[in-house]
Amino acid sequence: MISHVANIGDTRSLIIHPASTTHRQLTEEQQIAAGAGPDVVRLSVGIETADDIIADLDQALASAG
Repeated sequence: MISHVANIGDTRSLIIHPASTTHRQLTEEQQIAAGAGPDVVRLSVGIETADDIIADLDQALASAG
């Protein structure tokens, strides 16, 4: 349900990895200083129901581990 796109500001829930997208032109040190280090993801919560968003995140985290 959560989309992996750089279009923040949508009504859908979105996730992005700034270090490899919006901040990729910076050095790792600059990314970290900007709060966009390699271990950071940005989640923009949309208008879906909270239970659906939580279930989607739980499923994604369970499969990542």
